[in-house]
Amino acid sequence: MSRFTVVIADDRYAAYDEERAVFAPLDARIEIFPSSSPAEAPRVFADADAILVNLFPMTSDIISGLARCRVISRYGVGYDNVDVPAATRHGIWVANVPDYCFEDVADHALSLLLAGIRGIAFKDRMIRQGKWNLHAGHVVHRITGRTLGILGFGKTGRCLHRKSSGLGFSRHLAYDPFLSTSAIEAEGATPVDLAMLLSESDCISVHVPLSPETRHLVGRAEMARMKHGAIIVNTSRGPVLDEAALIDALREGRLGGAGLDVFETEPLPAESPLRQFDNVILTDHAGWYSEESLTELKSKAAKNAAAVLTGGPPLYPVNTPVRP
Repeated sequence: MSRFTVVIADDRYAAYDEERAVFAPLDARIEIFPSSSPAEAPRVFADADAILVNLFPMTSDIISGLARCRVISRYGVGYDNVDVPAATRHGIWVANVPDYCFEDVADHALSLLLAGIRGIAFKDRMIRQGKWNLHAGHVVHRITGRTLGILGFGKTGRCLHRKSSGLGFSRHLAYDPFLSTSAIEAEGATPVDLAMLLSESDCISVHVPLSPETRHLVGRAEMARMKHGAIIVNTSRGPVLDEAALIDALREGRLGGAGLDVFETEPLPAESPLRQFDNVILTDHAGWYSEESLTELKSKAAKNAAAVLTGGPPLYPVNTPVRP
């Protein structure tokens, strides 16, 4: 009989070689929970010493029924689908993987930014329809001399700053209330408040986690402050932008375009007006992905759990549990 039982919820990956390599020395048995139904969770999670979760909702009700679980390790940076206070009360560690994909997300944000500035997706679609000389009805401005605003200057925001610094932007503005002015200046960016970032930037890239404070951080009033013709890119979390306000700003022609990898509802509904705009580029919440980042994510999520099962804290703790 195995010493530990590890349940992997969601079953989003084709193979679990990285996880098995981490848990094999612990004599841990891995069980895959392929269902997305919370009703089935109590039965499957009953014997779990550790749970690895992606999008499955780890609610207070589910957590209160975990008799043996010591750690819930999330595949990813955010953990808004895990009731952290409930886990803390029940003596369960919550962990995430905050550093596995900032290079990849920055690459994706930069790709959306450049494609938006140059109208690449629009031109591709039009040429496939037999159109040509598209610049007559599609204004493009050069990058040189323009201002990039980075909303959130954590690891991904700083990585985007590094990657975009050679493109000719005249200024890199950064807003992050959790960083000091000197810390932002040390990276070569100009620290500003949110209002100035919105009003001064020709392009804005959003890199903040989702929390009650950041939900609709960029809403109707904030979009009204943005430059006419500005482009906004979001690779963080969909609800950070007020999607209805964004649609109105695009429909009224106040924004020059948007590059969106994340949405308030995912997958993006078929009836979403965002599908109708020629100046909006849509991707499928894929900014995090590369083969290298996937391997790193799976390994580190497993190592979080393994560290707890062997008596220590996780590598990346979100909370400090209180034992009843």
